[in-house]
Amino acid sequence: MTDQAAQPASTPSAEVVEGVFALARDGLTGPLGEMLDAGVPLDMLNGRGDSLLIVATYAQHLDTVTALLTRGADTSVVNAMGQTAVACAVFRNNEALLRALLEADADPLLGAHPAVAIADQFGFPRMREVTESYDCP
Repeated sequence: MTDQAAQPASTPSAEVVEGVFALARDGLTGPLGEMLDAGVPLDMLNGRGDSLLIVATYAQHLDTVTALLTRGADTSVVNAMGQTAVACAVFRNNEALLRALLEADADPLLGAHPAVAIADQFGFPRMREVTESYDCP
């Protein structure tokens, strides 16, 4: 794994950004890791303010989310709609994703739509229970 902090900062082209987000959305963990190793920023944002972590979570790709978390993806990113990766996991009613994020110390209270509020709004009592079972920041 390449130390991204030691790499020069550069702005990827729009085509690269689009391609990298497609990899996250499609759960192509291996190729996504290769792009990150080549210097694509781990926490870059798309035009909606989504991070790779938010996109992979919303698309429900646990392996990709786990790989991004292992690399140190920022769990505190809030997109332009006020959503976080934790909010996406709850909205998708995906307990495995929610647990992975909470175990990485993601804060379920961030954003305009906190995890518990989403769980209540969409009638997901298990998501509320899981969220509340973690020692949240």
